[in-house]
Amino acid sequence: MSAMTIDRPAGGAAPARTAVKPVRFHRVLLSETTKFRTIRSTWICLTLGLVLLGLFGSIGAFTYDGGGAGVTDGPPGIAGRPLDAVSLALMGLSFASLVVGVFGVLSTAGEYSTGTIRSTLAAVPKRLPVLWAKAILAGGAVLVIAAAGAFTAFLIGTVGLDGEAIAVSLGDEGVLRSLLGAALYLALVAVFGVALGALLRSPAGGIAALVSILLILPGLAMLLPDSWYDTLNPYFPSNAGGAAYALTETADRLSPGEGIAVFAGWVALTLAAAAFRLKRTDV
Repeated sequence: MSAMTIDRPAGGAAPARTAVKPVRFHRVLLSETTKFRTIRSTWICLTLGLVLLGLFGSIGAFTYDGGGAGVTDGPPGIAGRPLDAVSLALMGLSFASLVVGVFGVLSTAGEYSTGTIRSTLAAVPKRLPVLWAKAILAGGAVLVIAAAGAFTAFLIGTVGLDGEAIAVSLGDEGVLRSLLGAALYLALVAVFGVALGALLRSPAGGIAALVSILLILPGLAMLLPDSWYDTLNPYFPSNAGGAAYALTETADRLSPGEGIAVFAGWVALTLAAAAFRLKRTDV
């Protein structure tokens, strides 16, 4: 019977061991960044969101008919307001919000559907850093892309609206705030999608919940008694977020600051629920 031997370095020293680095948040963020960059759906969703935001805004400006000026019926939160140049620039925001929301859902729920979440959580036993990293990456990427799309649509639209009564410039009161508010709203929608994906752990379920909350819920609320509807309507997620990028304010809606704070509260509550489930339940 032969004996099994282990080769040792000269001098009888113990075999060299690979140092295991502790799990730190910046390393988790770096790992999630690698996933973010290498998944094809990331670039498809971000590119599509940028195109939709810029394309619809540009078309709206170049096809605008000053003689038929009325009120907006586009993005949630500003429907029914007097038509203005910013509203035209953000005509594609409703579609872009769905795209970036789906992107957020897939960034978390997608790992559950493929089973890769097991290896992710095995590498990060504390779990929550994974959720925070995904939320930061999704929100940050969409914030940059959405800002680029909103400003591009507005600047192109100024050419189409040249000479029209509703034309405004970037330096006019409220314009810069509205465009940045639109970018912040879309970034929060992406984080909302991340939270819904982590909470429901199903791409289909997360996307259905996202569409229902952002688009269907305000419509269903119209079935409520008028007094209830008037009280609750400004606080629905899409209506509250929409106040952040509306150029003009009305008495029946929240101010831009209040609107973005309320929508951020919705996102924070959903993220907290996702964190609780991630921490307390098995994969």
